[in-house]
Amino acid sequence: MPEHEGATTAMTTAPPVEPDPFADAWTADKLMAADFPDPKWAVPGVLCEGVTLLAGPPKVGKSWMSLGLGLSIASGQPAFSSIDTGPAAPVLYLALEDTARRLKTRMGKMLGDQPAPHLLTLATQCPPLPQGGDKAIAGWLRGNPAARLVVIDVFAKVRGTEPGNVQQYDADYLAVGRAKRIADHFGVSVVLVHHVRKATHEDFLATVSGTNGIAGAADAVLVLERGRNNADGVLHITGRDVEEADHALSFNPDNGSWTMLDGPAIDHTIGDTRAVILRYLRENSGSTPAQIAAGTGLDAGNVRKTCARMHDAGQLTKDATSRYFAPLL
Repeated sequence: MPEHEGATTAMTTAPPVEPDPFADAWTADKLMAADFPDPKWAVPGVLCEGVTLLAGPPKVGKSWMSLGLGLSIASGQPAFSSIDTGPAAPVLYLALEDTARRLKTRMGKMLGDQPAPHLLTLATQCPPLPQGGDKAIAGWLRGNPAARLVVIDVFAKVRGTEPGNVQQYDADYLAVGRAKRIADHFGVSVVLVHHVRKATHEDFLATVSGTNGIAGAADAVLVLERGRNNADGVLHITGRDVEEADHALSFNPDNGSWTMLDGPAIDHTIGDTRAVILRYLRENSGSTPAQIAAGTGLDAGNVRKTCARMHDAGQLTKDATSRYFAPLL
């Protein structure tokens, strides 16, 4: 074969066809015209399908809360004594820091004279997710297609280690990502009970233990912090499908139940004087300390100092003439 013919053949050979990485991409008009099902909720406004971190300091009551949510959904009872969870549905609760005896004692305290729901499956052991734990959970979900909730208490027990030399942020993101794949595939809420740092932060997301990869990979983050004044706890909520909110809670040590208190969380976590000032400003927006004192009967000097402290704490706003305003609800 002449030399120039071989060169022509090489030049005209088409490159291999690569798969289109955007084959499932949307054009803007088609996306806007598409219909999608509404997200599924385990607890409306609190637990949506996907991965939710439930973080808090040790002994704050995370396990009582997560088991209580499991009991509520498995029995079709209201969560937090007030949120309708719909018909009873299967729940998988992995109590990985408990023994069966302790779990029975805690659940008996919570149930009282109510029957134990047969739709709640409890286990005290599970392999790490990378070593078969994800397959075990997926197998249970395939056998319980109506399930709405999986609780892993605590996440550290199943996160495992990723192969190879992986940076900590990437390892944290991958670990939560394994749980997220389960949640997304089966359309259920997977709650990962987790810890917070000892150091305090103004941003509750910054308190989540580990790198930002843990909170970043989750669909929602719930942080339970110890309460003040009339609240035993405050539940901070943020996420992709949930509205950012703070809820004041009360804890009943007799039966281990958490109850959501009515109204804004701030109404339950501030002292009596601050609560009186806040209530007055909600009805009389833009009042001066002197007007607040006259309208409430509080000492004028105390009102002036308290309003200044509330402003510094972000509990009130004020204008250039020192008229105070309550935050928007």
